Amino acid sequence: MRAFLAMVAAERGAAKNTLDAYARDLADYLEHLSDNGLSVEDASVSDIRGYLQSLAERDFKGTTIARRLSALRQFHGFLYAEAMRTDDPTVTLEGPRRGKPLPKVMSIADVDRLLACVAEEVNQTPKPGKAQTAALRLAALIELLYATGLRVSELVAMPAQSFARAREGMMIKGKGGKERLVFLTEGARTAVMRYRAALEASGEHKGSKFLFPAESELGHLPRQVFARELKRLAGAAGLKAEALSPHVLRHAFATHLLQNGADLRIVQQLLGHADIATTQ
Repeated sequence: MRAFLAMVAAERGAAKNTLDAYARDLADYLEHLSDNGLSVEDASVSDIRGYLQSLAERDFKGTTIARRLSALRQFHGFLYAEAMRTDDPTVTLEGPRRGKPLPKVMSIADVDRLLACVAEEVNQTPKPGKAQTAALRLAALIELLYATGLRVSELVAMPAQSFARAREGMMIKGKGGKERLVFLTEGARTAVMRYRAALEASGEHKGSKFLFPAESELGHLPRQVFARELKRLAGAAGLKAEALSPHVLRHAFATHLLQNGADLRIVQQLLGHADIATTQ
């Protein structure tokens, strides 16, 4: 990003305000990619569409989304021109249509429907068994994500030790190795404990250091698996599956806190944002 901003400043003579706007827009984009376990080098067309959709879900105006898309086109065009990527995924992207209503943020009622649906799945699956453990795992993931606002990469790779030591809160090591304190709800604590009890009873993944272990290259549940399960559950709950992702649930956590009077800087700390502009 620094190389791109330097180019804009040197070749286009952009003013400081313009450079600051580019920096904020691109920082938010890179944050979204990181939250979803991606990098700018491997972001696909669908990943960028997902980012633009997330802006709509955060109630950004169509004009703002169009400006962000313009910044992304220039940024990815620069990466392609400088051989930092072999393609430019923004070439086929279209901007938001004027006058089209933007989707709203996930409501508390929507979250309640999601939690009720996963609770029903837990109750309907055979006990004990792999299906029961999988249902309990999904319930634990959703409860924990909505209670803490973790990035999906932080959630799926959480050490079991972090939860074991937790009482009302727990320390999370986020981007850049920075630690922050997040808080647990009783629902999240109970859901995780039920899942861990079922996992231990099954005898699988003994000795794993992860809270959500799996037979994967990294040893923990892949973020893509969680995202897929979340979309399936959303459909079962009567919600728009294509509009729901771990990042949307993280955003709902922050939005609902703010709607209930939480201070913006406190929410910034809980989300692990270095810049308050990202939280805004």
